[in-house]
Amino acid sequence: MSPTPCISVLLTSYNREDFIADAIESVLAQSLTDFELIVCDDRSSDRTVEIAHAYAARDARIRISVNERNLGDYSNRRQVARLARGTFLKYHDSDDVMYRHCLSTMFDLLDAEPRAAFALSGPGGWPGAPCPMLLTPRLAYEREFLGSGLFQLGPASALFRTDAFNALGGFPEVAYSGDYLFWMHACTKVNVLLVPGDLFYYRLHSGQEIAKPANVAAYARANGEAWRLLNSPECPLSGDTLLRARRNFIFTRAREIYHHVRGRRFGAAVTALRHDGLRLSDWASYLRLPQRHPDAGTPAPGGR
Repeated sequence: MSPTPCISVLLTSYNREDFIADAIESVLAQSLTDFELIVCDDRSSDRTVEIAHAYAARDARIRISVNERNLGDYSNRRQVARLARGTFLKYHDSDDVMYRHCLSTMFDLLDAEPRAAFALSGPGGWPGAPCPMLLTPRLAYEREFLGSGLFQLGPASALFRTDAFNALGGFPEVAYSGDYLFWMHACTKVNVLLVPGDLFYYRLHSGQEIAKPANVAAYARANGEAWRLLNSPECPLSGDTLLRARRNFIFTRAREIYHHVRGRRFGAAVTALRHDGLRLSDWASYLRLPQRHPDAGTPAPGGR
């Protein structure tokens, strides 16, 4: 491994003894081999660290760090980023599996597009045009608020230029919604490159952060920040496009609350209303049927 590897793969872990071996092996199997793998454990009480050390003993590209105390999900993501030496950063969750071509696909396309600060890969193809697609801040916001969405992706969906990631401040230390908040703010400032999807296996299980009911309030507060951005000078949208974005946003919030009530999750509905920062005047002004198109946020032909 070179002193400055091409990619730092950042794997945060907490009590993942059932999954971490698969996660590590999928990194070691990558067709792009110029990487370091940093496992940053958040004080696991099971065999997670033991398993990680067994792999590190066999491959010098692996480094293990164990926090002095439990930091929590996004604080641990910030911690592992401080340890990175690579020119690019790639988060890899300790319960996921990268397909063999993941790093090479993302790196080749991002390296060839210097105008982009980071690349994003979704669970499938991106509507509108073939990849890669370079999105300006305006196009990224159009895709999120007028199209099929963009900011719902997790940290493992991205490959970052390390300098750009650090300049953007990294993921905020906010439980559950740190990724959503990062995409919202980053995409007001920098270009993002959409690359082919389905580059890793996203494992669903009951121990995930997304499965915890306590995160309803965090998600609602993140929505409040999204609404603030849609009403601030930072927002890259304007005119009728901005009006439709606000209406679509309010409709989505109303639909979420309706589903909470229909599912008899009344506490979740109240929590969402309490923390999303929306006023009665906002609901009255913008609650309309949505106007979305899956191709929204697609660059003009020839513009990549």
